[in-house]
Amino acid sequence: MADLIEQEIKSEIENNKILIYGKGTKSAPQCGFTVETIEFFDKFGYPYELINVLPHPEKREALNKMTNWPTLPKVFINGTFYGDTDILGPMEQKGELQTLLKEAFKTE
Repeated sequence: MADLIEQEIKSEIENNKILIYGKGTKSAPQCGFTVETIEFFDKFGYPYELINVLPHPEKREALNKMTNWPTLPKVFINGTFYGDTDILGPMEQKGELQTLLKEAFKTE
């Protein structure tokens, strides 16, 4: 069962340039940190996906093990785990995040 969940997570990460695992949905976030993360990414204008892990404790547990990061949201950009806005905010201030996003969404 855990292998299937891990495969599902890996597939979700591969299929979304920006992927947020959080509480609730874009239209109905269920925690302040998820709201903060939605607002954070909305200002960049790139498409992103938010996956609600509240109804899936086994997925949440697998994500905790995979990332060694106990809290939500968990943000992946271009397949790499970056934590949450505590990490991404300072990256934005340095201009690193904008470069990372441009790289992720550049057309080939």
